[in-house]
Amino acid sequence: QVQPAESGGGLVQPGGSLRLPCAASGSIFSINDMGWHRQAPGKSRELVAAISRGGNRNYADSVKGRFTISRDSAKNTVYLQMNSLKPEDTAVYYCNFKEVQTPRGIGDYWGQGTQVTVSS
Repeated sequence: QVQPAESGGGLVQPGGSLRLPCAASGSIFSINDMGWHRQAPGKSRELVAAISRGGNRNYADSVKGRFTISRDSAKNTVYLQMNSLKPEDTAVYYCNFKEVQTPRGIGDYWGQGTQVTVSS
């Protein structure tokens, strides 16, 4: 069973930085797309950033220039470096792995989420 696990969340002041790693455990041959989504209270879940197996990246307009997504495919890990954080970045952040190839087939998986709170 594949289980992504996020870490690195917490409380940070406006203007501060956080780095979120998410590692997938289990028997994995390959992962196509890796991404980060977030959900703020009372709002729907939204895509923050994604990176393909080939390294192509896309970002939500609200985080461009402040957040950077990267991956280590050998470790089945995706990272989100968040700089110049704003109170509106406060949300639960979820990692998502798409088209994960395992001995049982191909599937998509979500992490449990990690809380990021930006406040003074």
